Amino acid sequence: MFKSTNPLLTRMDGNNFEGVLDSAPMTVNGTITKAFALILIAAVSGAAVFYEALMGYADKVMLIMTIALAAGLITGLVTSFVPKLAKFLAPVYAFCEGALLTGVSLMLEAKFPGIAVQAIGGTMLAFAVMLLLYRTGAIRATEKFRATILSAILTVMILYIISFIGSFFNFSIPFITGNGPMSIVFSGIVVLIASFSLILDFDFIEKGQANLLPKDFEWYGAFGLIVTLVWLYIEILNLLAKLRND
Repeated sequence: MFKSTNPLLTRMDGNNFEGVLDSAPMTVNGTITKAFALILIAAVSGAAVFYEALMGYADKVMLIMTIALAAGLITGLVTSFVPKLAKFLAPVYAFCEGALLTGVSLMLEAKFPGIAVQAIGGTMLAFAVMLLLYRTGAIRATEKFRATILSAILTVMILYIISFIGSFFNFSIPFITGNGPMSIVFSGIVVLIASFSLILDFDFIEKGQANLLPKDFEWYGAFGLIVTLVWLYIEILNLLAKLRND
């Protein structure tokens, strides 16, 4: 069975995509090119937010972050459930996330100088290590591996949702919101889960080429990769902030 997952949503079964191709099929190189394009789009919006912050428009930056959060969530969910829209919505998602992540990074940078550079470096290192492990066959996206990672992702999501809802009722989960040893261990585990999720993205892209998925699915593969990288970067930021607060 041809499946994969991103860190938030289950990948769709490749067997559901049937029909005669009316263009060249999806390729790994094409997906990589589109992923780089999405990163550049995120960099553009990020640069715009950085400029606004540099000019001292804090209120404007907060407004942009709020809009980017909502728009990114909506476009991300729609794209995940309707892959054919990825070529239209993935760039919008990347633009929103670039603005949002830059805003979050600037806020943490003010409190913990150098944390953004460390988080970027950590994300790049995790990506390189996972790619090496995948390419050498040290880790394979078997059904057991896929099920384990998906279960871990769902568990983390449930805990985060409980924590978010609880925040409205003065209830918190110490190992999520705190800065103690258990909280640091939890964040470290989540970073590992996000990192291993990259293996599933690599597998989806490679099998997409092997199964001759339509060319437009390059955008979907690139979108899934960006979603994972965004999640990984946020979790690394969170872990570093807890380490600095400890």
